[in-house]
Amino acid sequence: MAHYTRFRSYQLPNPGSSFSLSVEKHFTLIEARYNATNAPHINWELEQLCKWDIDTLHITSWDDDHCNYNELCDILSNLCPSRIEFPSEIPTTENGRKSKQAILAFQSKHSYCTAVPITPLLVKNDDRTPLIGKDVFYNPMQNGDKSNDNSLVKLFRVGSFQVLSLGDCEDSAIANRLMENDILKGEVDIMILAHHGADNGFTTKEFLEAIRPKVCVCSSDYGNKYDHPRDIIRQRCLSLGIPLFTTKRGDIIAQTIDAKHFKVSNYVSNNEAKDTVLSFSNKTWYISDVPA
Repeated sequence: MAHYTRFRSYQLPNPGSSFSLSVEKHFTLIEARYNATNAPHINWELEQLCKWDIDTLHITSWDDDHCNYNELCDILSNLCPSRIEFPSEIPTTENGRKSKQAILAFQSKHSYCTAVPITPLLVKNDDRTPLIGKDVFYNPMQNGDKSNDNSLVKLFRVGSFQVLSLGDCEDSAIANRLMENDILKGEVDIMILAHHGADNGFTTKEFLEAIRPKVCVCSSDYGNKYDHPRDIIRQRCLSLGIPLFTTKRGDIIAQTIDAKHFKVSNYVSNNEAKDTVLSFSNKTWYISDVPA
């Protein structure tokens, strides 16, 4: 089947986010997290594609729960990404500074790697010319003082179902801009909750009504230290009939059934058994020769 698509949200041993998206054999790792808990499952996903390296490493934030320096170094040495997308803002933490230096050093040593800082200018140009079957960046439109609101927002729209990644965005102004976008209003199948499902004024009922994802996904460690997602976010999803999956008990896997349907499985018991499996009809079906 053309453009078989598979998305996975990985459980972590501590707070943070880790996802992957494969379309046919093109593999994107979302967030620079790679440890004893999620690395075996990331490696398994690659093995199913007969791959050892990743095509794209997409980092939404310099915060260490999204980009951990030590784990980033392991990704660079073990998974050898061909493309790295990262925030253009100047890191303000030691973890962020060391991470950016590691990325630039890796690029300088490996000619096959393209490191791409996502600037406001790139986002604005990208948003003006959205092409069918082409990924679209929606943030940052400008680099501000709040690091969370400089998170990369990207719609991965090259497979059989479309995934919206919102990073750690908090500002309601960003949410208001996104909920006015026709592509986002009509195409999002899976939405990764902003800031792990925090109740900060971003994920309002109005936002969920506008985007209307088929599924919401929340990344939380099995200890769920910060109680993500917040109960009010759960209730908003419930009231709108939007299924919400979390990684508290195990990984979440979404995969193509056929051209018009996908299924989502939530695992438990160290990913050895399925707790919930639901099927959905995807909103779109795009064919693109190469994922953007």
